Amino acid sequence: MQVFVDAIASELERPRALLKQVVDHLASHYSVSRDELGNFFTDQLGALEDYEIDLLFSPVFTPSLSDQAAFSELLDHETLPATEWPVLIRRLADRPTVTRLVTEDNATHAIRLREVSIERFVTRLNLDVVIPDPLGKLLHSLPPPADRALLKALARRIVWNKEPRREILFRYLLASTSEDFYQRDDLLALLKLMETYQPKDAADLLGRIPHWQEVLKKEIMAAASPKPFFAARVQELHGGGRDQRHQDNTMISGKQRELEFLGRLQGVLAA
Repeated sequence: MQVFVDAIASELERPRALLKQVVDHLASHYSVSRDELGNFFTDQLGALEDYEIDLLFSPVFTPSLSDQAAFSELLDHETLPATEWPVLIRRLADRPTVTRLVTEDNATHAIRLREVSIERFVTRLNLDVVIPDPLGKLLHSLPPPADRALLKALARRIVWNKEPRREILFRYLLASTSEDFYQRDDLLALLKLMETYQPKDAADLLGRIPHWQEVLKKEIMAAASPKPFFAARVQELHGGGRDQRHQDNTMISGKQRELEFLGRLQGVLAA
């Protein structure tokens, strides 16, 4: 238990940027301006109810995949059952665990974390998930060692807790053992797709891909072809027959990458 207390406290106590969502929430719900943040944290934060604290700080203390990856090495050797999480959370709160929020003026504000924020962080770390041996061995063999902690965190996400879904990840990772095929962004895209659509198995996922491909192709074509002008005068202002409006190349490139990923995924699942 103590190893988890120390590891999580270390992560929670590192300096964290005060995200724009939090600043906007303070402004809209409590009329706190940017130059009043320090005074609010010192004088008024303690009066907020737990649910208000959770709403306020949820963007900061909902762990990202990178946050989860920080615990990959620890979880390779030891996991913690969910039944023990309440004790872990209380010990972190009693420690106390003090986070440091850094505002845009580079000022640091030390804030003692309440159990509600610690609970949000702890319960989303997937501390009880054991990666099955075949999948764990595959993760250890992927080409870039620097990515393995992140990919282990990805493999511990709840969406893979059923074997038919885990098989999708296993098959894509197996293909990714080739240095020519491996792309970290593909695996992040696969996770996002699985968590968004929750397909039940590989066949279900494979059956949905053609529709997604058609949608992306239409979006790429629409972005590459500016909408018709509603008036001749407006068309003249944009160069007449030489339409000088710019394509959204960034958006087109992003859609093209999605389309290419779906092609690779389709090939893996159909093999």
